[in-house]
Amino acid sequence: MNAVSPERDSRAAWLRALERTAPITRDGIIFPVLVEQLAEKFGAAPALLTDRETVSFRALAERARRYAEWAMRQGVGVGEVVGVMLPNGPDYLAAWLGITRLGSIAALINTQLDGASLAHCLNVVGPKHLIVGAEFAARVAALRPQLDPALQLWSHGAVCRGMTRIDQAVDAFAGAALPPGIRSPSLSDTALYIYTSGTTGLPKAARITHLRIMQWALWFAGMLDTQPDDRMYNCLPMYHSIGGIVAIGAVLAGGGSVVLRPGFSASRFWDEIVDWRCTLFQYIGELCRYLVNSPPHPREAAHRLRLGVGNGLRADAWEAFERRFQIPRILEFYAATEGQVTLYNCAGRRGAIGHIPLFLRDRFAVELIHIDTESGEPWRDAQGRCRRCPAGEPGEAIGRVGPGRSFDGYTDAAASARKILRDVFAAGDAWFRTGDLMRRDAEGYFFFVDRVGDNFRWKGENVSSSEVENIVVACPGVLEAVVYGVAIPGTDGRAGMAALRVTENFDLAALHCHLHQHLAEYARPVLIRVLAAIEVTSTHKSVKTALVRDGYDLAVVADPIYLADPVRDEFVPLDATLCARVRSGQLRL
Repeated sequence: MNAVSPERDSRAAWLRALERTAPITRDGIIFPVLVEQLAEKFGAAPALLTDRETVSFRALAERARRYAEWAMRQGVGVGEVVGVMLPNGPDYLAAWLGITRLGSIAALINTQLDGASLAHCLNVVGPKHLIVGAEFAARVAALRPQLDPALQLWSHGAVCRGMTRIDQAVDAFAGAALPPGIRSPSLSDTALYIYTSGTTGLPKAARITHLRIMQWALWFAGMLDTQPDDRMYNCLPMYHSIGGIVAIGAVLAGGGSVVLRPGFSASRFWDEIVDWRCTLFQYIGELCRYLVNSPPHPREAAHRLRLGVGNGLRADAWEAFERRFQIPRILEFYAATEGQVTLYNCAGRRGAIGHIPLFLRDRFAVELIHIDTESGEPWRDAQGRCRRCPAGEPGEAIGRVGPGRSFDGYTDAAASARKILRDVFAAGDAWFRTGDLMRRDAEGYFFFVDRVGDNFRWKGENVSSSEVENIVVACPGVLEAVVYGVAIPGTDGRAGMAALRVTENFDLAALHCHLHQHLAEYARPVLIRVLAAIEVTSTHKSVKTALVRDGYDLAVVADPIYLADPVRDEFVPLDATLCARVRSGQLRL
């Protein structure tokens, strides 16, 4: 373990992060240009490593320039959009580096999406081109009638009907320096669209500026103290901000390398950590819990790891994970892709998501406000002001919007407006709503409690209740649906549960098939409750409080409940024996 005291080590991490990010606005350098500079500095040193190839800093810069030349040849202009729907790999990073270097915008598409959700994510940003991994091409092709006829489709990795091979097109270019007349985008320009479910409805495209990318990369480079001999193990999806920017940018900025994996495998994790000689790994809480619940591995303590960084590691799994696998240090943090609230637990306080040092509380202004549990809206006094929560009382976390803490919003102006609270503590002030309930202890450490409103988190992904409800009620035989999250012992987040009112000819097997066709795996309800009637409010909104409270407790619920059995791959009746297995954490869901 670290010889330095947690408090001293924490202060050093904050100071390194401040030092690394201080020159960003002065220098005006964007991340694609930083990669060019890193290529000059580190040359043939490995930047990205996979089973198939090792990509040096120089080769990464060259590949990014090939994508930039491809975009120029296609006439992609400043502010125009190219969708990227690729599996984890070097080309994912090279593609958006090349596209954004020209002032164009790359929309990072969630590769788990299908059907209406996928069509929405594409149509909402209006891309001129879409780069699709061959393994996802069939899904996109099936949606062709719902997409803009002018959208040009490019496949990567194989010939796909109606698509041109982009990997072959890109390889035809030399990767030479861009013409001197190419304008470098400013830090305030939009570089990426990253999708977030927000609090309600279909996914929203969050605007990610070049400034935000640089802040993420260099802030975490300071927090992690990345060096050329570091190797980051990254199995998180690259269409998210953490797996696609933070885990990669922070390490490349320090001259280290990133091991890119296609996804998480508990059985292969420790072999890969050891064989790749990784010193860092990026996690989500569910990943750590899977490892803790897995059988002993002969190499689980034979690693060179010095630090794990991520979010969602709950206190009950934290200690077991740290002790069993002999992890020297855990850096838990909290952040919203589009938001103003960022918290860092540099001292390793188990279960805490962050702490703001006294000398930075003006810069990182975060407050917890009292929320009406029924409406999900902030409580206001007679003067219209919100109330701060005292230590120990849960409240919604909000972050002040102002100079240096701008909110770039979504492509949907109305959705952007809903994320901002005004006149919160004083006339004219503005604060970003996280949609997350937290509590703060007497020492100033923040702890995650739950989501506000219609969102819940499952398998490391935000699930929008209303989006799932819209899919469920589209299934024949379903008249009404209410979707909410319920706690499952031995897991992080909340599993989806759907309360349904159905017709006499409702077919549970048909619902199972329907959900697999139209929802990503993480968004599919794990539990189904069939009711004769669903209670609604005077404004015809479903009342979820009682449904969430009842959950799947057979002692209080007389209605039929069904579980998505992961072994039989079908819905089965939840009886006392099966319920006991779920409650004991024996059944891996």
